[in-house]
Amino acid sequence: MTVLEIKGLRAGVDGKEILQGIDLTVRSGEVHAVMGPNGSGKSTLSHVIMGRPGYEVTGGSVTLDGVDLLALDTWERAQAGLFLALQYPTEVPGVSVESLLAAAFQAGGRDVAEAPALVGAEAARIGFADRFLGRDLNVDLSGGEKKRNETLQLGVLAPKIAILDELDSGLDVDALRDCSRRVEEATSETGLGVLAITHYTRLLRELKVDQVHILVKGQIRHTGGPELADELEDQGYAAYLDPEPEPEAPAADPFADPFGPGPFA
Repeated sequence: MTVLEIKGLRAGVDGKEILQGIDLTVRSGEVHAVMGPNGSGKSTLSHVIMGRPGYEVTGGSVTLDGVDLLALDTWERAQAGLFLALQYPTEVPGVSVESLLAAAFQAGGRDVAEAPALVGAEAARIGFADRFLGRDLNVDLSGGEKKRNETLQLGVLAPKIAILDELDSGLDVDALRDCSRRVEEATSETGLGVLAITHYTRLLRELKVDQVHILVKGQIRHTGGPELADELEDQGYAAYLDPEPEPEAPAADPFADPFGPGPFA
C-alpha cells in the first residue's frame, strides 16, 4: 500500500504565503479531487509537492511511503514514484517522447529494450498517433495532443501517485474520455493513487473520485464524497468563501447644512 501524506503544509512564493496548512492523504487506488476558485492555491499545491523551484516551504511535511519528499530534488521525487501531469505541458525541442521515456527507464534501472513496445501500446490505448512519438516533445502539438502525451508518459512510467494539474484543460470530449479513462484503469491495474486538480466535474465522469476537497485561500474548507462535485457544479463556491465585509458608513460631513432640504423639499 502506497501512501502520499501531506501534513500541515505551508508554502509560498516571494514572501507571500499561499498554502496555509494543508492536510491530505492519498492511498493506492484512491482518486482525490481538489477543486476551488481561481487563485486558491491548487496549482501551487501540485508544484510544491513535485518540487518546482521558486516556492518556499515554511511548515509541514510531505511524505511518500514514509520518505520525506521535501528533502529530495524533483528528479528524486519522480524516482520515488511521483508523477505530475502539467497544466501546460512543456515543449522540448530536440527530445522525442520515445527518447525521453528510454532515458527515464535507464535512470530508473528498468530494461530500456522494453520501452518501445510499451510506448507503442500506450499510444494505441489512448489514441495518440504514432507519428508524434518520434517528434520533438510537445512541439507543434494541439493542447489535446499534449495532454494525451502526458497521459501516455504516465501509463508507461507507471508511477505510484499521479498529480493531475487540470488534465481536462484544453481537451475535447474524445480526448477527455480517453485520458481520464486510462488514468481510472491504472487505479485498478497498478494501484495508482491520484490527486486530480480540476475546475469541472466532466473529468470525474470517467475518473471515479473517492473524495472531493474544496480549497479556498490556501486552506481545505470542506471534504466530501463524489456528490460534492455535483453540488459545486450547481451552486458554485459561495458557501465556502469568506463573507464580504460590510461597507463602512460614510463619515458625517461636518460642514453639511443641518437645515438643508429634507425628503419633502
